[in-house]
Amino acid sequence: MLTYISGALLFLSGVCIVVEKKIMTASLLLGSALLLIFCFGFIPYQLLVSPNNMHFGDWENSAKELALAGGAFVIAGSFSEKNEHSAFKFLRKLIPLGSILFALTIVSFGIDHFLYAKEAADYVPSWIPFHLFWIYLGGIGLFGSGIAIIAKIIPTLAATLLGLMIFIWFAILHIPRIIVSPSIYLGSEIASACLALAYCGIAFVIAGSNKNS
Repeated sequence: MLTYISGALLFLSGVCIVVEKKIMTASLLLGSALLLIFCFGFIPYQLLVSPNNMHFGDWENSAKELALAGGAFVIAGSFSEKNEHSAFKFLRKLIPLGSILFALTIVSFGIDHFLYAKEAADYVPSWIPFHLFWIYLGGIGLFGSGIAIIAKIIPTLAATLLGLMIFIWFAILHIPRIIVSPSIYLGSEIASACLALAYCGIAFVIAGSNKNS
């Protein structure tokens, strides 16, 4: 039941953003819900239940949750909306954390590229040579762009290049994997591609926000 409810809420918040109706409200609620799940779901599980909580890669799903929470706050901060309810006044205070939460997870993904380079090399298409080189280069790009966004060092350029890089991965890595994926793994591949597309979109929103600020 909780899965269906959360799925419906995700769908509704996505629709609100796409059709530009109550974007700030939907994004603030989405970001808050994802952040609460991260804090009271993923963190206790990783610290108290997971047998591999000291294994950096075991925190990947937690990082994804935090990245999407940050992205929701980034989107909320890109739109103005009259809502004087005290709860929303409090939630607005979380908006400045959006780009930082997202960038921190991007940095962690960059570290992953170095820690698990040999395993990740298999994701590079066979027609592209020097697999490990591209994995390390991608890790540098992720780590560097995340740091640049946090430290506000040419954040517009950093976020734009990050978005372009992830979109290229979406096009040449994720789409082909979906096309050739066996049906048993299709759902996982689609979810992975959608996550990449979400990160790409968040990066572009951050770039636009810094350009207009």
